[in-house]
Amino acid sequence: MTQLLLRNDIKELALAMARGAIEKKAESLVVLDVRGVTYLADYFIICSGNTTRHAKAIADEIDYRLSAEGIFPTHVEGFPDCRWVLMDYGDIIVHVFDAETRAYYDLDGLWGDAPIVKV
Repeated sequence: MTQLLLRNDIKELALAMARGAIEKKAESLVVLDVRGVTYLADYFIICSGNTTRHAKAIADEIDYRLSAEGIFPTHVEGFPDCRWVLMDYGDIIVHVFDAETRAYYDLDGLWGDAPIVKV
């Protein structure tokens, strides 16, 4: 994805992904700018569904929107159980949790040094 999109476009894409999650009623959504904290990605999107079915619906919506634009994840984990769905889009990594799993792994705290991007 890095070769295809400019840095500003990557931020806009992350925000568009976050808005898709919000439209599916994602809870406690946060977009973190992790460029200064890790080399893994530029942005992390972290959100929760109130059930595993809700988490799946959020992940499916993000996948649907991006695949319609010809953008596909390089890796996806967490299906079919959907307690933690990880979608790796290269410069953007999406984490969709159920509430219990999110609290247990506390990625928000782990990456707490990263600036939050306003959606």
